[in-house]
Amino acid sequence: MTDTPPSDGPGSGGPTSRWFDELGLATVFLTRLPWPRPIIDPRPLMAAAWAFPVVGLAIGLIGGVAFAVADAAGLPGAVCALIALAASALASGALHEDGLADLADGFGGGRDPEAKRRIMRDSRIGSYGVLALILAVSLKAACLAALEADTAVLAMIAAHAVARGVVPGLARALPFAAGDGLGCAAGKPGRTGALWAAAIAVAVALFVLPAGIGLAAAIAAGVAAVLVGMLARRQIGGLTGDVLGAAEQTAEVAALAAIAAYLAA
Repeated sequence: MTDTPPSDGPGSGGPTSRWFDELGLATVFLTRLPWPRPIIDPRPLMAAAWAFPVVGLAIGLIGGVAFAVADAAGLPGAVCALIALAASALASGALHEDGLADLADGFGGGRDPEAKRRIMRDSRIGSYGVLALILAVSLKAACLAALEADTAVLAMIAAHAVARGVVPGLARALPFAAGDGLGCAAGKPGRTGALWAAAIAVAVALFVLPAGIGLAAAIAAGVAAVLVGMLARRQIGGLTGDVLGAAEQTAEVAALAAIAAYLAA
């Protein structure tokens, strides 16, 4: 199945004069956080692509504050990390974790592209999905626990921002695997939206972390998202909402691993 990304314009995903509504659109869809006024923007989600890393920054900040509070209470680093991950998952509604689990179940259990997509649409979780979530949470917790508390807080902010910042680029690059579902409903960003999202994500990472570490996190997140996209293209022919969720989670793990590895070197 092929599709053409939109040309750059009012719906391309870059910020417009309606930036507050665009930020609200991204916040309401990607989180469970309250928004001060109803969202009546009729445009698809990817019209707010630029705001994805901003929403990621907010989720990472929530997780980071939870880590800092747990650390101030004298809890071990591993416990602080798990509390921080729980707080960020609650803030996001575990939206991307759900995508990772569905993708793992579909890719692991389906014999052909149609069977894989059918399994991914099933709301039940299987052994592959459970294992994927355990591994993702364990890897993130281990990376955070290996960092000093102050660095862990900043690492969460950077990782959530860059992981969501790569999603619009992946959405633009891949064809839709099917003509329905959340991925299709979200639409495709134009080049402007994808670039804005990536630029804001990198800027956040470079602002909260030393330049080399922030850049390493951003590159790792981008590479992880590309690998998920390549796998999805091969397994099911392209893009679904679950693919985007799995890409975000994989990019988040990669960003935290890059930060931990850089500081351990």
